[in-house]
Amino acid sequence: MFGDAGKTERDIAALLNERGLATDLGRPWTRGTVHQVLINEKYLGNNVWNRISYKLKKKRVRNGPDMWIRADGVFPAIIDRDVFDAAQTIIRARSFRLTDDEMLVSLRGLLQREGALSGIVIDEADGMPSSSAYRSRFGSLLRAYDLVGYTPRRDHRYVAINQALRKLHPEIVEEVLNGLQAVGCVVQQDRASDLISVNGDFSVSIVISRCRRTPAGSYRWHLRFDTGLLPDITVAVRMDANNSVPLDFYLLPRIDIAQSKLRLAEENGLALDAYRFDTLELLYELARPVRVAEAA
Repeated sequence: MFGDAGKTERDIAALLNERGLATDLGRPWTRGTVHQVLINEKYLGNNVWNRISYKLKKKRVRNGPDMWIRADGVFPAIIDRDVFDAAQTIIRARSFRLTDDEMLVSLRGLLQREGALSGIVIDEADGMPSSSAYRSRFGSLLRAYDLVGYTPRRDHRYVAINQALRKLHPEIVEEVLNGLQAVGCVVQQDRASDLISVNGDFSVSIVISRCRRTPAGSYRWHLRFDTGLLPDITVAVRMDANNSVPLDFYLLPRIDIAQSKLRLAEENGLALDAYRFDTLELLYELARPVRVAEAA
């Protein structure tokens, strides 16, 4: 692609920017964004689920590759398999030859230079193991941060909220399954993706959106849809201002909502708020099987 091998992520970013090519968000390439492409299989066209398991009232478990569920070739690939595999070998070698202490010394030095740490800060730094290498070696970035004496106050707050929402997700899935079964539906749940098949007629996916407060004091909710699942209906759960309980629900049909991301405000106009409901009763009524009398 670039005429010769051996280029670093920063070299590749510079070449892409020289050619006027932007990221999918329309931004210039950086070392970190190139690195993300080189470690994420979705850029090979693959979808991988079940990397992490989370059962109701149990701790999250990071599964080994033998338990991953794969769907290869579901997206157009933008990177060759040989290039991807070669990049993995190089990236793994950066941290494989380092001891835990050496990795922490590098991280501590980066903290002293930058004054703060994050996955992006790590991935942007030349000569450092990647953020994914720190996650793999120490269990999480937060654990690595703790070991070098760094406490990201904002990150801890967000992590606590995200942990609570991950715990809430299977509970809401179970609630939807019970509600559908209560009205006579036959349901099947894909344990890897939590996609719900209803009566063999349509599918339902559930996403939870954290409430964020803007500097001006208003509230926003950012929805991200897994476009690989292609559910017929997405149940979007908006959390309340404290992110403790659901505020309301949006029943979003795929035929009308084509975006992979959606931002909601407190008031969104009829085009979106027509799909807003205080409960999930409408979903259950729409799914309720109806017996049709046989013609004589």
